[in-house]
Amino acid sequence: LAGSSDRMRSHHRQYALCAEKAWRFLRHPDIERIETMFVFQNVSKKFGAEQVLNHITAEFGSGQIHGIIGKNGSGKTVFLKLACGLLHPDEGQVLVNGEQLGKDVDFPDNIGIIIESPGFLSYHSGYKNLLYLASLRNRIGKKEIESAIRKVGLNPADKKPVGKYSLGMRQRLGIAQAIMENPPLLILDEPLNGLDKNGIEEMRALLLQLTAEGKTILLASHVKDDVEILCDTVSEVADGTLTRTK
Repeated sequence: LAGSSDRMRSHHRQYALCAEKAWRFLRHPDIERIETMFVFQNVSKKFGAEQVLNHITAEFGSGQIHGIIGKNGSGKTVFLKLACGLLHPDEGQVLVNGEQLGKDVDFPDNIGIIIESPGFLSYHSGYKNLLYLASLRNRIGKKEIESAIRKVGLNPADKKPVGKYSLGMRQRLGIAQAIMENPPLLILDEPLNGLDKNGIEEMRALLLQLTAEGKTILLASHVKDDVEILCDTVSEVADGTLTRTK
C-alpha cells in the first residue's frame, strides 16, 4: 500500500508538470512569434591546444527552457559562460537580446546565473548571504529576498550558517540567488544537482512556473530526465559541436 501511495503521488506530480507545460504552450501557440533571446554566430573557443567549441551557430527563443546536454567535460559549462559574458569567443559572436557581448555590453544587464557550484560565505546564514549579494546592486530589498528563499523551499528565518547546509540546501540557495532580482533571463548549470527526488520535482515545477511567467532559461544538465521533462528545446554538446535534438 505504501508503494502504491508513493506511485500515485509521483503520477500526480508528473501530471501537474505536464499540465504546466501545456499551459505554457497555449501561451505561445505560434512558435514563429517567439522572439530570439540568445544567438550564437559561428562561435569557437579553445584553451591552449584543446578546441572546446568549434564554429557553433544556434538561436534560442524567449519564454522557453532550452536544455544543453552532454557528458561531463564536453563543453556545456563553457557554452553557458559564453552565453552570459564570463568568457568571450575566440571567433564568432554571442548576442543576448540583440546586444553583442564584449562589444555592445560586457554582460547582459538582467540575468540570473548559476555556473558550477554556488559560492557563499560559509559562516553566514542563507538570508544574510543573499542580503549581501543584493546590496551590490541595490535593486531589491528584504521582501524580495525572503520571497525567493521561500520559493525554493528554504526558510529565510533559519539562522544556520551555509557551511552547515547540505548539498541540496546549497543548491536551492543558489537558485534563490539566481531568481531573487526577478531577471527575465536565467542561465543554470546543473541546477538540480544534489537535490533528492522531492527536491528535483519541486525545482522542476518552479522552473516551469518561471517560464510560464515569461522567463527564458538556458539549462545545462547531464541527466536526461531533467531536459526531457523540462525543456522546450534540447541541444547536445559533443566533440566541439552543438546539435539540436529536440
